[in-house]
Amino acid sequence: MSMDWTAQIDAYCERVGFGFWAEPINALTNIAFLISGFVIWRKAQGRGLPLAEAMAIVLFAIGIGSFLFHTFATRWAGAMDTAPILIFVLLFTFAATWDLFRQSLPMAAIITLLFFPFMAVAYPIGNIAPWLGSSAGYIPVLLWIGLFAIMASGQLAWDFWTGFALLALSVTFRSLDERVCGQLPIGTHFLWHLLNAFLLGWFASFYIRHMLAAKARQG
Repeated sequence: MSMDWTAQIDAYCERVGFGFWAEPINALTNIAFLISGFVIWRKAQGRGLPLAEAMAIVLFAIGIGSFLFHTFATRWAGAMDTAPILIFVLLFTFAATWDLFRQSLPMAAIITLLFFPFMAVAYPIGNIAPWLGSSAGYIPVLLWIGLFAIMASGQLAWDFWTGFALLALSVTFRSLDERVCGQLPIGTHFLWHLLNAFLLGWFASFYIRHMLAAKARQG
């Protein structure tokens, strides 16, 4: 049976119907991703950091995709929402492995592709906390960041642990959305957007910072 990509999805506290602006706050807070993408683009432009520029472009795509999902609220829009997030995870994994951990190009590619089996193995861990709901799908990403933090050292380790803490907080707000509807009709999903825009910008920013520091050391 083929999937109906036009089927409507009502997954968030703020949505009470299927009009285009049924989630105005969830929709408009995606501007944060566009701002984050613009900041990263300005930081990376002309610095010889094509992967950082690519991260900026993906940040724009995340903002647009999420806006489409929180306005059209269909399965096809949901795919436009989640696909750029996955692309950013893979892109940053490759960039960090190759440039920050100084692995060979083939090894960086292999480690990046290992994210998929890692996600399949780690996904059930989210079931330990049923209150996470659909946010359980982000637990493998949290653990993936934790692995990089453990493997890193010095300032780089602190940068990864900061990202780990930010994502943990962000996932918490995403999980609370449906649970607080009675007390907070707008929900908390918009905080997921704001924190994630900052979080992904954080990862791109410290990648740029470490790369520029390495270039400076090389003269």
